Amino acid sequence: MIKKIFTIIIILFGFFVIFKMYNFYTRFVQENQILKKVISRLEADSRIAEVLVTEVKYDEDTGKNFTTIKFLEYGADNEPLKPRYFTFSGNIIQFQTLVIRFKDFYVRKQDDLRGKSAYLFWKVFMLDGPDTQEYIITHTNTVPTGYMVADEASEFERRLWRKFWTYALDPQEASKMGIKNAQIEAPGTAFVPGTFYTIKIEHDGGIRIDAYPLPKILRGEMIPN
Repeated sequence: MIKKIFTIIIILFGFFVIFKMYNFYTRFVQENQILKKVISRLEADSRIAEVLVTEVKYDEDTGKNFTTIKFLEYGADNEPLKPRYFTFSGNIIQFQTLVIRFKDFYVRKQDDLRGKSAYLFWKVFMLDGPDTQEYIITHTNTVPTGYMVADEASEFERRLWRKFWTYALDPQEASKMGIKNAQIEAPGTAFVPGTFYTIKIEHDGGIRIDAYPLPKILRGEMIPN
């Protein structure tokens, strides 16, 4: 009788161990798949946004020209995200970004996660003393829309991107992960009608804004979606 009870206990324990191992393996596989997808987004050569001035309106009460820009960000899969519109009481506009550059050793090795810079758009703003204006693009400690693997971020993704914000804002933590430089960058320019702007991250991690004149055929035209 005791032998049978002992055997049953061993069998139940075996099932328990198998169940735990299966859950661990399933979770490992799922998180590994998410990590690979996130890495593929980080490895994109550049993450591009496009900006266009859609309206300049003079306000007689304030004597200011209000500039509205259309901001169209592209995910690392080169698919456009939902466009956003921002209006400022001027046209010297800057984009605040977080950029992480890894040590050259990892770049040369083409390390899966640290072989290229990582970055995100944080805010868009215009400096004007006490009348400074700013809009949030990505909220602190959230998963950037352009990097999100699914429609709703998993807990694993949230943990991963919480670390991103830590590395970008805490140099001591960053150094532990082989990060050469983590900083806030804020490239800006004067945004004017008739010009097409792109925001790019270079292969070495720098953020820049390029400006091109719109083709003459498009000037003054309302283009349907």
